[in-house]
Amino acid sequence: MTGRDQRAIFERSPLEPPQDLSLAANAAVVLSGLPYSVLSIARDGSIVDVNGAAEAFFEMSRAMITRHRLADLVPFGSPILALVEQVSATRSAVMEYRIDLGNPKLGSDRIVDVHVAPQDGDGVVMLLQERTIADKMDRQLTHRGAARSVSALAAMLAHEIKNPLSGIRGAAQLLETAVGDEDRALTRLICEETDRIVKLVDRMEAFSDMRPAERESVNIHAVFDHVKRVAQAGFARHIRFVESYDPSLPHVLGNRDQLVQVFLNLVKNAAESLGDAIDGEIELTTAFRPGVRLKTPGSRQPVSLPLEFCVRDNGPGVPPDIAALLFDPFVTTKVSGTGLGLALVAKIVGDHGGIVECESHPRRTVFRILMPMFAARDGRGSQG
Repeated sequence: MTGRDQRAIFERSPLEPPQDLSLAANAAVVLSGLPYSVLSIARDGSIVDVNGAAEAFFEMSRAMITRHRLADLVPFGSPILALVEQVSATRSAVMEYRIDLGNPKLGSDRIVDVHVAPQDGDGVVMLLQERTIADKMDRQLTHRGAARSVSALAAMLAHEIKNPLSGIRGAAQLLETAVGDEDRALTRLICEETDRIVKLVDRMEAFSDMRPAERESVNIHAVFDHVKRVAQAGFARHIRFVESYDPSLPHVLGNRDQLVQVFLNLVKNAAESLGDAIDGEIELTTAFRPGVRLKTPGSRQPVSLPLEFCVRDNGPGVPPDIAALLFDPFVTTKVSGTGLGLALVAKIVGDHGGIVECESHPRRTVFRILMPMFAARDGRGSQG
């Protein structure tokens, strides 16, 4: 789109309709449909107009944004301000990668690639492409690689450890019948610790099962309802649940039992992070988010992931030092945890062709899962 077309959208007066209404209307549709934030900025730094993605990025309406100058929306001394001044002066487009726009309102992790180009007159048009999504995609491949490593380790452990452990436990049981009360406590300790190790290996064996699971059309709301009932009957009976569902959401192509395992694990983690908090709250949400696509190794075309499922809690959040490693095996914040729960979640979601990510701030931690929807043989998505 040329600078003249951009000006037709951003700078025209509502009292002076453009000469070519169809051109301006089509360009406006293109801009509104872009997943990237676009801002038209005057020479003095005031914001003339924005598209819908910019409203979502800055979490403000168009009317509110256009009351501000660019300097009011970005961190003090941001390189973006210098880029805008440079383009205004030289009238040449520039692009800069990985600029931090983080602030208390937008959050601390808002890294963007910035493209600034001149418009007709003295203004510029700026496009922001958030790096967070691209970086998340890269991390998904790392998570899957870690899960494959654990799969090999689990297969080895199951073969090399469980058999000797059964012999050790059997010997301890035999000793228990021939020793006094003081020593019997030691034999019982041997049995208990052996059982604990067996349970750990059993959990790891889940990673070594590489057989493709049977999948079908699954209503994710039925999965969430089941998980909620289980949680409220046990570990989360003291926690308030909030549901925000899209009733028209298509079905997901998946294995119901595995999906129950995924969301039960996430809800249990959320409940444990809340502890005995009086105002503890867990929110379950579903939404249709077209536009997210993931290209995985072995696939020729990117896969569309329009189904978004979230588990949010208002707990203290994930410590920053382990946030990037949260889905790696054996990484945990729990004193008695094994660090395998979220690694298994990442494996199951990855096996379903989806991605899982965590965004954590104090009193707002969100585990977000994006997955493909079920497609019938005729190619149509199934509605729920």
